[in-house]
Amino acid sequence: MTAVPHARTLVLACGALAGEITAIRKAYHLDHLELDCLPAKLHLRPELIADALRDRLRDRRGEFERVLIGYADCGTAGEIDDVCAEFDADRIDGAHCYQFFAGIERFDQIHASDPTIFWLTDFLARHFDLFVINALGIADHPELAELYFGNYTRLIYLAQTDDADLDLRAQAAAERLGLRYERMYTGFGDLEPALVGAVPVSIASPP
Repeated sequence: MTAVPHARTLVLACGALAGEITAIRKAYHLDHLELDCLPAKLHLRPELIADALRDRLRDRRGEFERVLIGYADCGTAGEIDDVCAEFDADRIDGAHCYQFFAGIERFDQIHASDPTIFWLTDFLARHFDLFVINALGIADHPELAELYFGNYTRLIYLAQTDDADLDLRAQAAAERLGLRYERMYTGFGDLEPALVGAVPVSIASPP
């Protein structure tokens, strides 16, 4: 799809990105963007994401000049790209949000040098118990922690914001899993240019 400045744009995104997308939209005055989110819990069932996107896009067909899918591939084995082709939509480059927050090349270099890293974002630091401990059954069966995380050695928190509370939550998550803790500030990474890329620089500069 050819990007058109100020084209009325639907950003159909993962609920885990709602806060970041809203912050970028506000900072750059991207009033032409409308955010619509699917539940973040779909990440626990990636095989359902493509159909959920397709259903929502069918419901909203014809409302917008442009559609941006606020997902990376996210474990769908190319199914989100199939949806993009069907609806003439774009998506954020990358395999998952860790990659586009850190930057694809930077993430790949770190992961290649050490595949024993467990990654967190702001969203996962905030909802660690819900999306990790409870989702994996560790709350009821603590012995599963070793099964899931026994081969990991460290946790890297990819921080989108400077938030002392989230930093403490991420540290607590690392301690709970018995992993060495590191924090890496990324800001919004490649998500930011994906949202502002259709807008002239003179207009898209934040205040």
